[in-house]
Amino acid sequence: MLWTRTNKRNSCFIEISSPKIKPRKTEMNDSHLRWMREAMAMAEEALAAGEVPVGCVFVRDEQIIARARNRTNELRNATRHAELEAIDEILADKLLTPTISKYPLSTTTLYVTVEPCMMCASALRQLGIKEVFYGCGNDRFGGCGSVLGVNERLDHPSHPSYRATGGYLREEAIMILRRFYITENTNAPVPKSKANRVLKTEILPDAFVP
Repeated sequence: MLWTRTNKRNSCFIEISSPKIKPRKTEMNDSHLRWMREAMAMAEEALAAGEVPVGCVFVRDEQIIARARNRTNELRNATRHAELEAIDEILADKLLTPTISKYPLSTTTLYVTVEPCMMCASALRQLGIKEVFYGCGNDRFGGCGSVLGVNERLDHPSHPSYRATGGYLREEAIMILRRFYITENTNAPVPKSKANRVLKTEILPDAFVP
């Protein structure tokens, strides 16, 4: 798998050249792309708010039960990733988890624009997520194969594993992150000038063949 790098900010990275991530190659059907576009809309909302542009939706029975975006800058809390924001919304609504106690996400699928970090991947496993689809990889903190396979490679005595498949709207996910990284970070203690940075549009192709 070939990946493309950007710079870091607020613990968010996108793909670089790395053969470690090998998402399962599945048919990108209209249903998956539909939900990923909804997640991308949340990423656009995050970008407009000056956040690292990551968005997600949780889908159950062909309906979105929660949607969220990164809010780490807004809340001054590095744990407020999109996935955890949506999870809190789900767990706060008893109508969404009326009979499921131990694994409230066992019938729920996550669509997120960037591979979940290790923290989020672990939370998803502890809550029994059914499956995850993501856009681009996260080679520094990825918890679904790029750094650690928290989702299924690490054995656990009780929490079930889950499948995570990348590459859905991958180019769009990379480009929105690049758009963010060339802008001035007004939330940084000592903002760095990015006046001379140019938005790069070249993206290496997905070269993985199963």
